[in-house]
Amino acid sequence: MKYTPEDEILIEEKWQELQDECRKAKVCKREDDWLFVKRAFLLAKEAHKGVRRRSGEPYIIHPIEVAIIAVREIGLGKKSVVAALLHDVVEDTEYTVEDISRIFTPKIASMVDGLTKMAGVYKNDTTEQAEYFRKVLLTLSDDVRVIIIKIADRLHNMRTLGAMPRNKQIKITSETIYLFVPLAYRLGLHAIKTELEDLCMKYRFPEEYEEIRRKIDATKTEREEYIARFIAPIREVLDRNKFQYEISARVKSIYSIWNKMRRKEIPFEEVYDLFAIRIVFKALPFPSEKTQCWQIYSCVTDIYTPKPDRLRDWISIPKSNGYEALHSTVMGPEGTWVEVQVRTERMNDIAERGFAAHWKYKHASITQEEDGLDRWLKRVRDALNSPAENALEFLDNFKLSLYKSDIVVFTPKGEPQSLPYGASVLDFAYEIHTKIGDHAIGAKINHRIMPVTTLLNSGDQVEVITAENAHPKAEWLDAVITSKARQAIQDHLKREREDNINYGMELLRTRLEEHNVLLSGRVLRKLMPAYECRNKDELYSKIGAGIISLDNLDKLLKENSSRKILKFWKLLIPGMEGEAQSDDVDDIDFEDDSATLDDTLPDVSRSDAPEFVMAECCEPIPGDNVVGYRDPKSGVIVVHKSTCDTLIRLAAQSGENIVKEEIKWSQQKAVSYLATVELSGVDRPGVLLDLTRLITTDFSINMRAMNIHSHDGIFEGTISLYVQDIVSLNALLDNIRHIKGVDRVKRLLNT
Repeated sequence: MKYTPEDEILIEEKWQELQDECRKAKVCKREDDWLFVKRAFLLAKEAHKGVRRRSGEPYIIHPIEVAIIAVREIGLGKKSVVAALLHDVVEDTEYTVEDISRIFTPKIASMVDGLTKMAGVYKNDTTEQAEYFRKVLLTLSDDVRVIIIKIADRLHNMRTLGAMPRNKQIKITSETIYLFVPLAYRLGLHAIKTELEDLCMKYRFPEEYEEIRRKIDATKTEREEYIARFIAPIREVLDRNKFQYEISARVKSIYSIWNKMRRKEIPFEEVYDLFAIRIVFKALPFPSEKTQCWQIYSCVTDIYTPKPDRLRDWISIPKSNGYEALHSTVMGPEGTWVEVQVRTERMNDIAERGFAAHWKYKHASITQEEDGLDRWLKRVRDALNSPAENALEFLDNFKLSLYKSDIVVFTPKGEPQSLPYGASVLDFAYEIHTKIGDHAIGAKINHRIMPVTTLLNSGDQVEVITAENAHPKAEWLDAVITSKARQAIQDHLKREREDNINYGMELLRTRLEEHNVLLSGRVLRKLMPAYECRNKDELYSKIGAGIISLDNLDKLLKENSSRKILKFWKLLIPGMEGEAQSDDVDDIDFEDDSATLDDTLPDVSRSDAPEFVMAECCEPIPGDNVVGYRDPKSGVIVVHKSTCDTLIRLAAQSGENIVKEEIKWSQQKAVSYLATVELSGVDRPGVLLDLTRLITTDFSINMRAMNIHSHDGIFEGTISLYVQDIVSLNALLDNIRHIKGVDRVKRLLNT
């Protein structure tokens, strides 16, 4: 299909826009540079000739837009512009990486190759998926620009997502939230991270997005008047002290407002920190930037009283993504808390443009000390040295390294160590060295002996205590959050499990031979239920580890346990009609054969409605917005709440299994669904009686469990209820709020 004259005009306009951005950013300094970029544009235009995107526009517009984002919004250079223009050529046309190397340079070919491999991250086959992702990370650890261009590519795709069908939108937004948003954060691309989050919300939850956007617009005039009053005295004192500065107000993103509303169960009107004041100033050669930031902070706090526990000093110790600033929350006019951010122009450039600006300033400075980004890239390389075999595990472990909040702790010698918020002694130990983590038995935190599972706080001084005979335990996995620690523990447990399996199998074989019995599937089917093991590897492992003793083996072999076996397998396989017939235990089908619940679950219009089950991770009830995920093994459609974190992960990793049709709740039959509510308040005699009377008598709702405890005059706990839908649950919650003493009640969201 040929391009129309209108198409050609659009292409020429976009190409001119890219050239203008390159001039502004001084990307092309010589005529040869311009020819280099133009050659990439002409090749991409020819390669994608006649091809259109789903939106209908010429395909070449997409790589031009990606190149514009790379220059204007990130600040990348000439090679990145060329790679952005060519990023889909090898994947979608007949050109090869070798062609790119010959026409341009081996470096450009390497970048394009990395971008082409990145396109295969979400392959259906998990083995392929893991291999592709490792290749991408190898490229990342070699040249971070590849990932940055891919983030620019994802940003333009998100900006044009409206042309995609609903199931594709769910898959792409899930991938974006699951991986690209944390990556953008880690690389310091704050503005892009925020836009990606807002775009994800716009397409996943359009009604909530529009409602918050409308309310932000409705309060604009009142907010601007308040900001003007707040800023006026600050301007006066900064002018008096002859600072060169710009002061502005940034409204909180729609996504972050929505997240806060969900997390705290509050309406929009109760989100008080809708905006932050930002002071960006031109730093003088002397005194230091740090000193000048504190001088401005002092000017602000001379006017407005600061909140002591809300001071954030990311100048002395920057965030691990390179972010530097002073944040303080002060009491403004009319009793309103306002956040004030103080940055130099350099700090602001890094905060907005991230990695590219970070390296520009780093290379311009005298010191070449290793910083947070350097350390993170080193961790990526370390992760590649011992990759997990399971692709999903590999993705999840890597994602843990994209944490958002940091703490800083100190070694016994006073060396700072950056860790994610929520890190434990074990995370710290493994960050120092794998051997220290493997043999940790405790720690001295601020000179007090504490367990290895203790969570650390910023400012803690930590000395790890080790013992040669200590080894990682399975429960350690619940106490770590860094990918390095988790991977090391998993590797040890895997090796230990393999050793136990081999030893246990040989031990069982030897003991059976003492009774003249050969190890077989028939024998294993007797022993597995008797020892409460679900498969033979679990049986072997427990025998090898000494958890299972074979002292009663003779008795088990002699007794007729067929009824016990059948009962056990029925527990494992709901709906199983009879005992497996094969002598080989490996041939037993372990898949769930759950009953059909069509008329009590989300309804579909076809007469041959598929089988649905409720997701246990988020426990949706009628009225919740839901999405269907077809289990690839059983074909059963698992119904998740649209906000469910598990759904986001599944959609990101296996988006082809998202059900295309919209799933709606059936109104045909009244059925009860389990919901859990969390509540707290001031304790008084009779409060529990009032609660139970309201639930069981006034609303005729059955309670599954109540767990309420009281201390120091305050009660708190949870109640599990069987409700018909979200409407009846919300009505109940509204009435509970009116019970004397109840301060807070909300549905517990398993997401």
